[in-house]
Amino acid sequence: MKRTHKIILYATLFVTAAITLSPIVWMVSVSLMPLGESSTYPPPFIPTEVTFEHYFNLFDRLNLARYLLNSTIISVSVTALSLIINSMAGFAFAKYRFRGRDKLFRFLLAGMVIPAQVTMLPLFLMLNKMGFINTYIGVMIPGMATIFGIFLMRQYMLSIPDSLIDAARIDGASDFMVYWRLVIPLCKPIFVTLAIFTFMGTWNDFLWPLIVMTDDTMYTLPVALANLMGEHVQDTELMMAGSVLTILPVMLVFMVLQKYYIRGIMMGSGKG
Repeated sequence: MKRTHKIILYATLFVTAAITLSPIVWMVSVSLMPLGESSTYPPPFIPTEVTFEHYFNLFDRLNLARYLLNSTIISVSVTALSLIINSMAGFAFAKYRFRGRDKLFRFLLAGMVIPAQVTMLPLFLMLNKMGFINTYIGVMIPGMATIFGIFLMRQYMLSIPDSLIDAARIDGASDFMVYWRLVIPLCKPIFVTLAIFTFMGTWNDFLWPLIVMTDDTMYTLPVALANLMGEHVQDTELMMAGSVLTILPVMLVFMVLQKYYIRGIMMGSGKG
């Protein structure tokens, strides 16, 4: 009976994985097809002839290298700043004792129910007054500190024994040294988890860069790809090649760091 249950379980997992991965596999396959082959009926799943022509065209004709550089600069910068700012705030909420701490944290969590789209207009007006429109900084500011990032850091840091921090302070360590030398090394899994979330969210973000950027040379990859779809709506192979290049960095980052990601989620999920 147990053997039958295992067979059913593995078969279900296999079918689910196949259904989930099939669009990605088809996207890669179409990007390698000769021009116009994907438009035939019935549409083929495997290319009759593998060609990398569309990838070369993206870099030669559409300046995709520039958009790739823009996305890399913004995503890496936002991820680095987010780890520093969110971890400092999370450390304060987890280990500092001050009046109204818990009420302030609950008030902060209440902001998670507000859709991000609602805040875009006032945020845009504020950044416009500061002269940050059509700049990298204007795109990066909303992702530097997030309620979810603070929550994630705070929940994980609650697992660090207070006695360990008190011992470090007795030995003469300042608050910054406690944070830098003790807390950060102990929080490596949750740092990686937040880094993955932040990098993926920033890399895939479309709406905010579209609102802030007015110069097409500063577009990020998703925005540039949307413009590509408008200009080459019939060129399915070219669009799929652009889609592959868009998701490839995110998939590589997740595959390399997935062990720490799962560990951070599991260890931080039960803390209150």
